[in-house]
Amino acid sequence: MNINFELYRIFYIVATVGNITKASEILMISQPAVTKQIKNLEEQLGGELFIRTKRGVILTDNGKEIYNYVKQAINSFTNAEMQFSNLKRLEKGTIRIGISTTLMRIFLLNYLKIFHQQYPNIAIQVFTDPSKIMRNMLKEGKIDLLIAKEELHEDEDLELIRLGKLKMTFIASDTYKELNNKVIDINDLESYPILLQKYPSTTRETFDKFCANNNIKITTKLEIASSSLLEDFVKIGLGIGLSTREFVLNELREGKIFEIKTKQKLPETYFSLILLKNSIHSFSTNKLTEIILKDLKK
Repeated sequence: MNINFELYRIFYIVATVGNITKASEILMISQPAVTKQIKNLEEQLGGELFIRTKRGVILTDNGKEIYNYVKQAINSFTNAEMQFSNLKRLEKGTIRIGISTTLMRIFLLNYLKIFHQQYPNIAIQVFTDPSKIMRNMLKEGKIDLLIAKEELHEDEDLELIRLGKLKMTFIASDTYKELNNKVIDINDLESYPILLQKYPSTTRETFDKFCANNNIKITTKLEIASSSLLEDFVKIGLGIGLSTREFVLNELREGKIFEIKTKQKLPETYFSLILLKNSIHSFSTNKLTEIILKDLKK
């Protein structure tokens, strides 16, 4: 059955006010047009919906049955419009963000503070799974946006908006103070215990490619899942770690660790705001994106 929702809306108004003339005024169409549409609906359903009286119209038993269902449907549509309006005004909703804990601290946290101050009724969910997993979550609609380091080969289904640049560096504690304030060849680090992030890690992949392209041989003594844990291992002297400089600026300033200068320039990586191409983003996603990009353009 091809359902004409306009017929049911007219039926609902007529049944609610009990008068075709009043209904025509509310609907802003002529009285004959209202009468015709009611007749069309009755023919479509195969039975009379109203009993005509001198004072107006009253529902038949069948009409009363239909009216209860139509009323529920109209209320559902009204509620849907109200909900959509609330979402549009950002008075309700949820934004789901994928991001590493480190990028959250050094980049996104201040933007979330601004966003929450302006739109306190929007719930914020944060996911910190490995970036490869979160890219799949983005494609599956489980998160709304992702902020992550760019991969060497990005999926064509994803749209990247570059946000910033990150620099790789080797870090060490005073356990290896003989390397402080020196410029050394990276190959000389082979004689030291090297700590690297394990796969899947964009930093690790980029560094391994850099080593292969520059005839550098580095053997890791310990592979660590997270960058923050790697930094903790470095602080207690378990080895020399490859880290992202922006992630350890506070520790470097406080003298808890030092940066090892190398003859070879280590590669830089970029991080981006990642969205699913050709998809309709929520109002909250668009607003957070707008806040971030507006600030970057200053």
